Amino acid sequence: MTQAIALAQILRQAHCEIKAVCVGKSLHRIIPAFFKEQIQAPVIEFIAPEMIYQSQGEGVSMGQTIYTVLKNAPRYIASLRKLHEQITDIGPDLIISFYEPYGGLYNLIFRPKIPMVCIAHQYLLLHPKFVFPENSKIADRILINLNSKITSWRAQKRLALSFREMKNVPDRKITVVPPLLRKEVLSLQPSQGTFILIYITHHSLSRAIITWHQSHPDVTLHCFWDNPHVSDEFVFDDTLIFHRIHSKKYLDKLASCQALVTTAGFESVCEAMYLGKPVMMVPVPNHFEQACNAIDGVIAGVGVTAPTFDLSVLLEYLPKHQDQSAKFRVWYQGGEALFLREIDAAVKDARLSDTIHRPFQQFLTLNIWLHRYISPLKNHP
Repeated sequence: MTQAIALAQILRQAHCEIKAVCVGKSLHRIIPAFFKEQIQAPVIEFIAPEMIYQSQGEGVSMGQTIYTVLKNAPRYIASLRKLHEQITDIGPDLIISFYEPYGGLYNLIFRPKIPMVCIAHQYLLLHPKFVFPENSKIADRILINLNSKITSWRAQKRLALSFREMKNVPDRKITVVPPLLRKEVLSLQPSQGTFILIYITHHSLSRAIITWHQSHPDVTLHCFWDNPHVSDEFVFDDTLIFHRIHSKKYLDKLASCQALVTTAGFESVCEAMYLGKPVMMVPVPNHFEQACNAIDGVIAGVGVTAPTFDLSVLLEYLPKHQDQSAKFRVWYQGGEALFLREIDAAVKDARLSDTIHRPFQQFLTLNIWLHRYISPLKNHP
């Protein structure tokens, strides 16, 4: 969602019109209020599959995830059909998909003439130079790359978000691009605080944090989570406070913290790197994508990775951390022009293809779940 907000800000500055934003959601989670406030476009919600987490805080349950997807398949198909009707009514010039499975399935079933550009860090895993975690299973690599191909089926371009500059791979339709950061992050003035900031993707993961905290009550922790059953600010004790996800409050804490602990999500790590904050990345168990993010972040000098929320690993690492924010900012600053160039080229290439009638031209990439789509104005060069 933060990537969509950041790209929307870039596109508006280039006089593009965002016709609508489609957001996939589960039955049990809500779209954060900050997204609807900051995207500044009509938001179309649709029901989409989700990862199911184990209640004991042990990460993703692949069995339950697969079972839930199969059980609700008719509902997902109906949601996709309704989405197609809405897209047809709007008639955008371009669809931009942020690693959403409905995007590729939409292209496969309805075969629209509307070009699609897919954006995600996961497409970097298709790069021949990407370094996977040690001892990772071949099956895991095959599955995640298969999913990346599925999520970009028939797309014109894959824009692979990266911590650092790497060569493009044209034969795989991979263009390596800098991260997408909200302008609110760019305007922050970082300071050196005395507390550790924690961001978790699911509140069940808080069990491990509480366990560590009870053995180290002298370390002040502020944790952001998605627990809908407590107040916006839940004070566990004097040195551990849980906050419901709130964009401005989170960014303020990020700018003033000593370090960040997070579940290896790409955007949160990039924001911390831009602000010069060391990061401890804790991949969600059974979540191979996050394990890849963590290794890639370590190579880029973001910080350290750990298998559990043992914050002692971070405290031991901090004296050795070397700030990479200056190098990262140079890479980031070239991103705006690069995104506009690639998006503009996708629209022009599609129009040229349609004009000269290439009946056999197909783009064998697989994308499913159209999370959001953006339409440049027809008169945009």
